[in-house]
Amino acid sequence: MKKVLLYMVAIMAILCLVSCNHDVSNENVSDEGLWIFKEDEASCSVEKYNERNSSSSVVIPSTYNGKPVTSIGDYAFGDCSGLTSITIPGSVTSIETCAFSGCSGLESIEVETGSSVYYSEVNCLIERATGNLVLGCKNSVIPESVTSIGAGAFRGCSGLTSVTIPSSVTSIGSSAFSGCSGLTSLTIPDSVASIGSYAFAGCSGLESITIPESVTSIGDTAFWGCSGLTSLTIPESVTSIGYSAFSGCSGLTSIAILEGVTSIGEYAFSGCSGLTSVTIPSSVTHIESEVFKNCSNLTSVTISEGVETIGESAFYNCSGLTSVTIPSSVTRIGREAFRGCSGLTSITIPGSVTSIGEEAFSGCSGLSIVFADGTTEIPDRALAGTSGVVSVTIPSSVTRIGREAFRGCSGLTSITIPGSVTSIGFSAFSGCSGLTSIVYSGTKAQWNSITKDSWWNLYNTGDCTIHCTDGDIAKN
Repeated sequence: MKKVLLYMVAIMAILCLVSCNHDVSNENVSDEGLWIFKEDEASCSVEKYNERNSSSSVVIPSTYNGKPVTSIGDYAFGDCSGLTSITIPGSVTSIETCAFSGCSGLESIEVETGSSVYYSEVNCLIERATGNLVLGCKNSVIPESVTSIGAGAFRGCSGLTSVTIPSSVTSIGSSAFSGCSGLTSLTIPDSVASIGSYAFAGCSGLESITIPESVTSIGDTAFWGCSGLTSLTIPESVTSIGYSAFSGCSGLTSIAILEGVTSIGEYAFSGCSGLTSVTIPSSVTHIESEVFKNCSNLTSVTISEGVETIGESAFYNCSGLTSVTIPSSVTRIGREAFRGCSGLTSITIPGSVTSIGEEAFSGCSGLSIVFADGTTEIPDRALAGTSGVVSVTIPSSVTRIGREAFRGCSGLTSITIPGSVTSIGFSAFSGCSGLTSIVYSGTKAQWNSITKDSWWNLYNTGDCTIHCTDGDIAKN
């Protein structure tokens, strides 16, 4: 549920680019047709500008009813796509983050003289005390005085085609360039340390971007939906890649994740349908849930020694995947981790793996699975629901076959169980409707001494015969 909610939050944030509807409280609000103001005892704020009655150039009044206009509220100019020029009075001391969201036609930004809080330079609205760029437009030239690009500064500025970020900038805020669909390339200077959440989300025209070695983190959904992006190198300086960071980058064919990255968030590369190969560095210990889900052209995955867990649905529906090597550092494979990987024909599971989630390999038709030497048990539900498995190799080190370990493996016709096995769990082979032969490398007496749950071979199990070294035993 948490994953679904996070994904919905990401989508909602993108939808905000195209629809900004702000409800204005009726308390102390005056509707003047063109403007909606909200008053208090000493000042007033612009709550909404009604574009339907406007010209393309707007000058915000410095006073209303004899009171100074000191603030511009959330979405006050939201979706004013016809707005080309804005002049802000010196009396304004507060501007909310989404005040100008969706003003895609904005070309000119000016702050009147006398403001102690803001100033304008080359069509940029800048906060004096911090050097934070509050608002930009398609004609903005970011000056060296800017130290950070604020949240939503260029959000929805679809007319922006290029921008130079000066070396004075140290951070790019959340949604800073989200929805800038006309932006085709961008170089981030080596002064920038962090890229905020949704920073470039929905920049569908972005074809190339350079991430410098100064960057240490890439925020959640930072490049979500950048479908024009074809290749990317994530430098060693980056330690974390946020959830959905590159989700939906369908044009991305190659990505280099260098040593240094320790965390790759959920959904980070989901839906990158053009991606063909990927290497997970040894610095990453956990492959989170659904990281590469629906990467349908992914054919090769290298998981480095050091990775300990493969999360739920991590490679779900990677139908082009033909080979993957699981290192001996892995201890857990999550539920549906490789579900729908129809091109995967063989896989070796190392003895270090102690837990395999249900349906981890479901939909992998014609799959042969080898449990490596050193494996001591087949985990509960290890291959449950994997109807496509046709062959399983169990080494002589195994002593236990867990509950429902092979439940629903209807494609399995024969299996060899070593004499080292001492227990077989509940419904271990239930639903193995095609199973006709169990080859046991021990005597009939040894087979009968195995601790077997009374239902180990019930529920639609084939009419199998147990072939022991000294004769056969018919199914009970």
